[in-house]
Amino acid sequence: MNLAARLLNTVERIGNRLPDPVFLFLWLILGLVVLSLVGAGLGWSAVNPVTGEVLQAQSLLSPANLERLFIGMPRTLADFPPLGIVITIIYGASVAERTGLFSTAIRGALLNAPRFILTPIVVITGMVSHHASDASYVVVIPLAAVIFAAAGRHPLAGLAAGFAAVSGGYAGNLFPGASDALILGITEPAAHLIDPSYAVSIAGNWFFIVGVVIVFTPIVWFLTDRVIEPRLGAWSPHDAAPVAAEEKTPLTAAEKRGLAWAGLTILAMIAVWAAVTFLPGSPFVDADAEPEQRFNPLYRSLVAFFALTFFMAGAAFGAGSGSIKSHHDLVRMMREGISQLAPYIVLAFFAAHFVAMFNWSGLGPILAVNAAASLRELALPTPLLLIMVVLVSCIFDLFIGSASAKWSALAPIVVPMFMLLGISPEMTTAAYRMGDSVTNIATPLMSYFPLILTFAQRWDPRFGLGSLMATMLPYAGAFLVAGLIMVAAWVALDLPLGPGVGVHYEPPPPATASQLPADGGIAGPAAPPQAAAAAPTR
Repeated sequence: MNLAARLLNTVERIGNRLPDPVFLFLWLILGLVVLSLVGAGLGWSAVNPVTGEVLQAQSLLSPANLERLFIGMPRTLADFPPLGIVITIIYGASVAERTGLFSTAIRGALLNAPRFILTPIVVITGMVSHHASDASYVVVIPLAAVIFAAAGRHPLAGLAAGFAAVSGGYAGNLFPGASDALILGITEPAAHLIDPSYAVSIAGNWFFIVGVVIVFTPIVWFLTDRVIEPRLGAWSPHDAAPVAAEEKTPLTAAEKRGLAWAGLTILAMIAVWAAVTFLPGSPFVDADAEPEQRFNPLYRSLVAFFALTFFMAGAAFGAGSGSIKSHHDLVRMMREGISQLAPYIVLAFFAAHFVAMFNWSGLGPILAVNAAASLRELALPTPLLLIMVVLVSCIFDLFIGSASAKWSALAPIVVPMFMLLGISPEMTTAAYRMGDSVTNIATPLMSYFPLILTFAQRWDPRFGLGSLMATMLPYAGAFLVAGLIMVAAWVALDLPLGPGVGVHYEPPPPATASQLPADGGIAGPAAPPQAAAAAPTR
């Protein structure tokens, strides 16, 4: 057995021993309780360089924290930012998905793709299909193989391109959606550990995720056409496994009518939102804010915009195509969409309490201040610091598939730490998302890996796990290199990450310089009570 095979077996063995993410959070909470007892007993403390506030470790078994935990348990869950955001998006997205809007639009885009630009169309469609959530895995990837076969190309090359786009390009998209709401919703409470007034919008990574599409599309195009397809060899249609006829059926007249109605509805929604934005006294514009912050209400309204747009476009498609017969169908679709969130809601309960208890313990800001001071002494370039975030995210992704589970655990540490180093929460989130994305296709522990293998074996029954790994590793390696370069370049060029969002974080100055210790924010023994009382409140 060669070194690569032994490494893959080791990763699989370790990954299979990991508990469910729910129990990962339970163990994290228990460890956090023990650490809070140690920190409070030893008097761990620091000074927040942003506010001048003295930070002290608090025992999670103190009467005040036990009261917060048990009496406030329902409120802790309800106040978990990603939960409300994701549920709001799903109300609309479930209608768009269940009426057939998403799958029909994807099918229409791929079926009509010219042979020459087939690969990039598959890639872009795959990345945009993230709005359809897990439906993209069961629609785009097998359909890409069908379309390649129909064009006389190797179907497994199409499957590989679709898998690389949907899973390896998970950080990319043309418009923000549910995944942005979920991940950035976790970022905001982590940023509040340092700056309670900091606001994160669903559009906070918009330009970055478009950049991922621009960078990754030619990579997949080149690798698919010049490396993967030649390696797969010649393909004969007579050797293919049977393919469901409906997968390559052209769009019906009703489906085309539904898409036309949905397109007009989307244009109308954009026009309405634009009109409300530019009306005098618009609730989407804060005329009293700084120029770069005036449209923050608009950006924060995008959750509602996408939810309503998905709902209205889905309803219009359903009415045009005939997949909706009455308003009862709309209600049923929303119920079904929410019911599929059950696994996430279970996880959210434990993630919400971990995030809240991490905040109550005071350990996050203390750790962030100390770590920031240590990194500042190393004087590492900012791009190199964010490359470390990408690599850590890649390693975690080999063992834990849930992006939200990993980010819920990492965000309370890395977001405040990088804020103290002058890096915005959105930039830290973008670096994490890049690392979480690129290794999805390289690990057999990814939840959809067996499904993709099943799709591949429909075309070649001899295509095994190793074959799929060997096919996808060139994409993963290229994505990792490109992702590291992209993150470093984004910081070096100081490019905007989204509307009104930059790479750097500029904290408001503390009240007086005398309140900050000479070592850059690290305090030894706890400061006297009057020091904390003198710190400004925000």
